[in-house]
Amino acid sequence: MPEVIFTGPAGRLEGRYQPSKEKSAPIAIVLHPHPQFGGTMNNRIVYDLFYMFQKRNFTTLRFNFRSIGRSQGEFDHGTGELSDAAAALDWVQSLHPDSKSCWVAGYSFGAWIGMQLLMRRPEVEGFISIAPQPNIYDFSFLAPCPSSGLIIHGDSDKVAPPKDVQTLVDKLHTQKGITITQNTMPGANHFFTNQEGELIEACSDYLDRRLNGELADARPKRLR
Repeated sequence: MPEVIFTGPAGRLEGRYQPSKEKSAPIAIVLHPHPQFGGTMNNRIVYDLFYMFQKRNFTTLRFNFRSIGRSQGEFDHGTGELSDAAAALDWVQSLHPDSKSCWVAGYSFGAWIGMQLLMRRPEVEGFISIAPQPNIYDFSFLAPCPSSGLIIHGDSDKVAPPKDVQTLVDKLHTQKGITITQNTMPGANHFFTNQEGELIEACSDYLDRRLNGELADARPKRLR
């Protein structure tokens, strides 16, 4: 798993990158939790998501947002971090021009950034959003949400209360042409304490079903 440094909008960004052996393999970008609350690309859930995609032959990247680790720049309350994510995807795509599709997975703050990224990038055909925080961050930009995906959270999450996540899911369920799969894990808190394995298993099951053509409406591909 090569360590990489690539250029971001505020200077260099540090990442871990594993290319697929297949030229046309899909790309996966994994986004970490809040930089000011200990979030890094080495978060255990982010690390396990990275390997989940890699095992399924995705070209996979996780990276540190600006100001974290060896990534340059200062925390920018989401605006700059979204630009970092877009730059990361640009960088991978420049190395893999034959890849036609992409997935974005994000945890907590990273889920918010990931959902914004998929609004900007038509090649993103699936997402995994872990413990999003619609009680803190504005998700009104999902109008409409352009891709099918998984929203997974815990029913004991005090950071992102289940009722707020449910409101977001209910709003997305009214949109046509996409399928939002919701998984509410019993007993799980925001950090999935002692339930990380169960979380990754649920995400893996979802991804496998999507790769088998399930859980998403057939629809015309958005133009890049």
